[in-house]
Amino acid sequence: MPQTLIKNATLLTMCARNGSKPFQGDILIEDGRISAVGQNLVAAPDATLIDGQNRLVMPGLVNAHAHSGETFFRGRYEGMPLELWLLYAYPLLMGPVVDERLLYLRSLLLAMESLRSGVTTICDDFFDPPAHDLSRQSAVFRAYEDAGIRANVSSAAMNVHALDALPYAREVMPLHLQQKLDFGPPMSTDAYMDYCRSAFASLHGRAGRLNFMIAPSAPQRCTPDLLQACHALAVDMGVPLHTHILETKTQAVTGHEVYGKSLIGYMSDLGVLSRNTTIAHSVWVSDKDIATMGEAGCSVAHNAISNQKLGAGIAPIRRLMNAGITVGLGTDGMSSNDTARIFDVMRVAGLIHSVSGPDYDQWVRADEILTMATIGGARSAMLENVTGSLEVGKAADLLILDLTTLSFTPLNDIAKHLVYAENGSSIEAVMIAGQIVVHDGRLQTIDEAAILAEIRELVPAHLAAHAELETRNAVFHSAMAEIHRRATSKDIGMNRYAGNQSA
Repeated sequence: MPQTLIKNATLLTMCARNGSKPFQGDILIEDGRISAVGQNLVAAPDATLIDGQNRLVMPGLVNAHAHSGETFFRGRYEGMPLELWLLYAYPLLMGPVVDERLLYLRSLLLAMESLRSGVTTICDDFFDPPAHDLSRQSAVFRAYEDAGIRANVSSAAMNVHALDALPYAREVMPLHLQQKLDFGPPMSTDAYMDYCRSAFASLHGRAGRLNFMIAPSAPQRCTPDLLQACHALAVDMGVPLHTHILETKTQAVTGHEVYGKSLIGYMSDLGVLSRNTTIAHSVWVSDKDIATMGEAGCSVAHNAISNQKLGAGIAPIRRLMNAGITVGLGTDGMSSNDTARIFDVMRVAGLIHSVSGPDYDQWVRADEILTMATIGGARSAMLENVTGSLEVGKAADLLILDLTTLSFTPLNDIAKHLVYAENGSSIEAVMIAGQIVVHDGRLQTIDEAAILAEIRELVPAHLAAHAELETRNAVFHSAMAEIHRRATSKDIGMNRYAGNQSA
């Protein structure tokens, strides 16, 4: 691979030395990696030269938490808390498995929007019931390989009955409805470990940028032995244990009702909180939970938009950061956010935490949000030695933005422009491992028009079938609504909602 030299650009490296402080310089790229960062760099005669005048070069963004399984449900739902929304986006009464071509297309669609909006790394925890299948997992890997994106991928695992993972469910739900959910014996820990080892052997490291991660859905949805086996294998393989903890108040109540302690305390007692543990959401964590997470070295994927759309609450991000917890930014799924744009999440995160209280010294700042969107997200994905900052030896995963656009005119503070003014429209090029995958708004790796046309042709029938599933699962709506009402009305000694709950 020939060299690429970006000359005379404004660099935002997000490295430990420079952080979000921009400076003028050059970047030399060889064999997909950054070989030099500095001024007046010289390249080989056959190098590709990119003029960086009036251009910003920064690390590609990291989506620390996404669900490609929701990609076809963009714009479908609103006005439902998580426990109700799950009924329709992830039906308890399931239909036939999604066709493998659709599985590929929905993953590819997520990658396409991600790349166009500056995301170079995605952590995809897709859900593919009723079983884990290597061929289907491979279809997702193939989509990301074709798109050219970097990704951690896994299909979520759970082996606890859905009703036993919720407080009051057995009490509230009529027996005849409970009987509809008797699907036979759950997946065993040994079976899931066998699947994970096969995935590591056949998929992990694919294309040099795709990894398999381990994703037990949530502590209340998995047996203790499954959680412990997942953690042990994640540590052994050096990958994240990617899970969901304390997204909603209902989940906070679940911990105390089912285990007599918080879900973080339960995870800690099981010995499955560590540097490898990445927690999506972490909204309803207590100060004790936060201290435990900090001591364990966990990471959090902060889903600032999804948390609001599903009414989960406002995560205590400043307190998490003060405890030394690594924070990345995630979009969550396309039906609890409706875009794959991390720039949107950055803006919302920059705004929502300013209503956390009048002590403005504790508000989250633009440079901190940029850290979450880049190197923080990379750390949460256990890829900080590969991507997340522009440093010698790291993969050349970067964005080139035009500084003459409306978003940067007039130019004041680049970090603040990126968080509060930019939406991805100023991106001129996206590079992953030294390869330009987006140039002048066009994907270079696939025929975007053909893929979108195929989706428009095939997906309406899929959505019509899903609408029938929604109708079937509506029988559980009133029971789930009652579970939500009981849990959210319970005093648990903390509040993560904004304003007066009765208003």
